[in-house]
Amino acid sequence: MAELQRVLYVEDEADIRTIARLSLEAVGGMTVCLCASGAEAVEAAVSFRPELILLDVMMPGMDGPTTLRALRAVPELASVPVAFMTAKVQPAELDNYRSMGAVDVITKPFDPMTLPDRLRAIWRGSGS
Repeated sequence: MAELQRVLYVEDEADIRTIARLSLEAVGGMTVCLCASGAEAVEAAVSFRPELILLDVMMPGMDGPTTLRALRAVPELASVPVAFMTAKVQPAELDNYRSMGAVDVITKPFDPMTLPDRLRAIWRGSGS
């Protein structure tokens, strides 16, 4: 089975984007496309062709759920697995994220040393 290579990460906080990029590229050996907003993600995603999309829930403008709906409306992205990343992980919220179509939810703060393996496990579990 092929390994996860291409991750689109959408996060409005620059320091968190930097940590995630270091984690996924240096530790995980992945190619990462960073986006600071949902609108930027929708614009970049088709040409980047991500195998997995990691999406912050709380962002100004287009939040994570709104961004997910916009990504799902693009035929080339409709089946790409999406995982949310958030500090809000009450059971009802987790159920809500999954009902929106997220394959998993990663809790913030995340561990940069284990994030690549976690994403690979999510990706494999999604049937990709």
